[in-house]
Amino acid sequence: MSEGLFEMGAPARSGGSLSGSDHAHAPLAVRMRPRTLDELVGQQQLKAAGSPLRQLIEGDRSLSLLLWGPPGTGKTTIASIVSRQTDRRFVEISAVSAGVKEVRAAIDSARAELVATGKETVLFVDEVHRFSKAQQDALLPGVENRWVTLVAATTENPYFSVISPLLSRSLLLRLESLTDDDIRGVLERALEDERGLASAYTIDDDALDHLVRLAGGDARRSLTYLEAAAGAAHTRGGTTIDLATAETAVDTAAVRYDRDGDQHYDVISAFIKSVRGSDADAALHYLARMIEAGEDPRFIARRLMILASEDIGLADPTALTTAVAAAQTVQLIGMPEGHLTLAHATIALAVAPKSNAVTTAIGAALADVRAGKIGQVPAHLRDAHYGGARKLGHGADYKYAHDEPFGIAEQQYLPDVLAEAAYYQPKEVGAEAGIKERWERVRRIVRGTGG
Repeated sequence: MSEGLFEMGAPARSGGSLSGSDHAHAPLAVRMRPRTLDELVGQQQLKAAGSPLRQLIEGDRSLSLLLWGPPGTGKTTIASIVSRQTDRRFVEISAVSAGVKEVRAAIDSARAELVATGKETVLFVDEVHRFSKAQQDALLPGVENRWVTLVAATTENPYFSVISPLLSRSLLLRLESLTDDDIRGVLERALEDERGLASAYTIDDDALDHLVRLAGGDARRSLTYLEAAAGAAHTRGGTTIDLATAETAVDTAAVRYDRDGDQHYDVISAFIKSVRGSDADAALHYLARMIEAGEDPRFIARRLMILASEDIGLADPTALTTAVAAAQTVQLIGMPEGHLTLAHATIALAVAPKSNAVTTAIGAALADVRAGKIGQVPAHLRDAHYGGARKLGHGADYKYAHDEPFGIAEQQYLPDVLAEAAYYQPKEVGAEAGIKERWERVRRIVRGTGG
């Protein structure tokens, strides 16, 4: 069998393994993989009666799926369930190692099996976003002719990472991050289930909370941590997993931080206020607390992007670019390496000059609009590209800015009711000091109040 291609001639009899690795020595996450749709944790929107996924499984329909969601939310498990409950062959391709040759071989094998025995094949492609256009194109014949039931998984936005022909031929299912309660249920079941730890161990509440927090909504990670903690307890000759054992097993100190409680809001508030206040040391402290507590790095990156416009704006025009780059980088590389990018952006924004002029400008403009200060668009600015527009006076007397000295035309742009409005008030801070000088000169020229 080619590298990157794994085949299972029939659904596994227990454990839900994709490759039959459901023996006693298989990883706990493999042994505990749900075997039916009802055992799948979370994703209630996908399990509802009459949902497309239920129709595919219970109605045995031939329908290709594109599963989009964060790691550890059940994408691989769904592929396994489709195979198991519909009694199809299962073939898995990893986009990390397989090429066009392996894709075509899998589809040719599926077609031959269908012709010879009538048995259909589930082709599972993990991390399909890593496939090139040519590799994704190679999947199309199998999908179009229904030689395979394609189940493709991605953590990236498929509208950007999957070719349109494949996207249009597949049913897109969005998987949501698991909640802490979902993860807690996964761990509790693994402790008791015969496929898991079979009640051989007990766990203290604070240790369980620690593992839930560190999992960050990833069921597979939570089971890996639990298995390590149980192993540590066994090595010590005990059957109780306490906080110290859990900490030792995953080599991470417990951080007193509730992602859904007051600590979540207090720490992120302190983080933002520290960056706004230009205290890079304090900002890094709160960033470290969030990282160690398993806070979603994308949440942190989103807050930095907001701050870049809200508190820095044009005082440092590169701030928003830095924040956006950090968010994209975190999305691409994930954790733990993503903590370096978050620290980079945090320090850059903390030491940047600060201005809230952008915030107050849009706030004032919105306040006027909400107060009913709308007014008519001046006639010379209205669209004049359709028949009859000129007869209505649209575009008449419009001054083309590029024809004017310095590329600035003296004319009214705001509606009459707001003709004297001055929303943007730059501050003499950082790069905005230069913008302030130019903007005030431009405003005088535009409004004819002197150059």
